Amino acid sequence: MPPDVGRIIALGASNLTRGFQTVVATARAAWGPGVEVLAALGHGRSYGAPSRLVFRTLPGILDSGLWRELESRPHVPTRGLVTDVGNDILYGFSAEQTLAWVGEALGRLRRVTRDLVVTDLPLASIRRLSRPKFLVFRSILVPSCRLSFAQVLEAAECVNAGLTELSAAHGATFVRLDPAWYAFDPIHIRPSLWRPAWQQILGSQAEADGDGRSRLEGVRLCLMPPERRWVFGLERFTPQSGVALPSGGRVWLN
Repeated sequence: MPPDVGRIIALGASNLTRGFQTVVATARAAWGPGVEVLAALGHGRSYGAPSRLVFRTLPGILDSGLWRELESRPHVPTRGLVTDVGNDILYGFSAEQTLAWVGEALGRLRRVTRDLVVTDLPLASIRRLSRPKFLVFRSILVPSCRLSFAQVLEAAECVNAGLTELSAAHGATFVRLDPAWYAFDPIHIRPSLWRPAWQQILGSQAEADGDGRSRLEGVRLCLMPPERRWVFGLERFTPQSGVALPSGGRVWLN
């Protein structure tokens, strides 16, 4: 991977959302306070379809404003990150459709950079699920899903194999998620391991700040609205001009 990165493009869902401050801080520690982070994320985010969580709906990542923003930004050394692939399985989309959407995202990223990172699915922790525990997580995460554990696991294995192939085809670094990062929750990285996990995923061992400022920054990032969302069916549009963070770095959310 190129040693100097001026911009991170991060695509993902709940893990990226939960650990976003760690991602920003790791990028800043590795590549300086001028680093830009453009992200399309959100709990339950789909790569190709609108996704609803309680009363909030987000467009699919492919339909987000991130791609338009990228076209308007000057060229700088960029690292693209594709992670959190798997929600679309629970939404009932086939492995083929899910991979087609991810392939489209990788194709778009390759127009601006060849420095790409793709993570796999946490298959080891998913395989350890008992049927009762699977039903509990399914009912919490996607209440509308009626797929059996066997169907979800089969689709996840197909998607994981496809991600390996897509990574090779696009020249991306393929990062296998460490099973030790997961505990009771089979799909979300433990908060205590966010820092080493995202360092490995981003390909940087730079130590990010972990003081009170990082917690305040985490709250600020959590409260930042994305460019486009629907709340109780009403569209909310928040233009993104790049929020400058006090500790350094600028962030766009889409």
